[in-house]
Amino acid sequence: MNRPPPARWLAYACLALSMSLVGSYVALSKPLAAAIPVFLLAWLRFGIGGLAMLHWLRKPANESPMTAQTRQLVFLESFLGNFLFSICMLYGVSMTSAVSAGVIMASIPAVVALMSWAFLRERIGPRIWAAVACAAVGIGLLALAGPSAHGASNPTAVPAMAWLGNLLVFGAVICEASYAVIGKKLTGVLGPRRITALINLWGFALVTPFGLYMAWRFDFTGVQPGIWLLLVFYSLAASVWTVWLWMTGLKVVPAAQGGVFTVMLPVSAALVGVFVLGESLGPAQLAAFGIALVGVVLATLPARAGATSP
Repeated sequence: MNRPPPARWLAYACLALSMSLVGSYVALSKPLAAAIPVFLLAWLRFGIGGLAMLHWLRKPANESPMTAQTRQLVFLESFLGNFLFSICMLYGVSMTSAVSAGVIMASIPAVVALMSWAFLRERIGPRIWAAVACAAVGIGLLALAGPSAHGASNPTAVPAMAWLGNLLVFGAVICEASYAVIGKKLTGVLGPRRITALINLWGFALVTPFGLYMAWRFDFTGVQPGIWLLLVFYSLAASVWTVWLWMTGLKVVPAAQGGVFTVMLPVSAALVGVFVLGESLGPAQLAAFGIALVGVVLATLPARAGATSP
């Protein structure tokens, strides 16, 4: 039996760990969003992350100067994958449960497939369309289940606004899918460290006006020490570790295959929601999660031998 080269196994590990960390901080951002205003939280995240990787901004000697197209892609990667994703995700999980967010995030592989079809002109077969339908049914179950399905043990969520929270989390899904597609293009011209530092710098610049406004009115002395420690983990995970791991993996693994590993995001978000935040899995959520994961399997199973790769 032929084994993939070690570099490919390492890339797989990077992609899986990246999405697991994203799922964990999606869930753990709930207590953060309850203690710190969202725009201030995003600003602090980009600031802490930027301080941790200032030395990554320097252009390596063997790297070509950025073209105008590369600069546009870097901006879009940050605007969609950092700025809008953070805002949609932070506001979304503050209105719904981490478990519900995990179910919705399970639609990422299907959304990546749809965006590849729309923007990269990749062919989508019946199995991918079935995966898209599963994702839609899973999200629909959450919407029809009513407030009780969004975690009665979750005091920070506002049940009447759970539908809006779910909609915002789905907006984060679209941003994450865009991030996956654009990221593959960037890894062909820039190194993982520089991509990570540049898109974080853009994120910091975009959110600074809102962050400064919120900081002026915020009482920092009221934040508990545990929240500050959680903020440091969130900042390093969201701005540094997950981005670097994802871009490192994409240097070796094709973007379509990399989409397989986004399954780790909803699973880790749901597990953290249940075992760390004390949320519960109700029947509607279990059904929605199961249907969404069926969609993930349909979207990510390898093609049969002889089939045309997308």
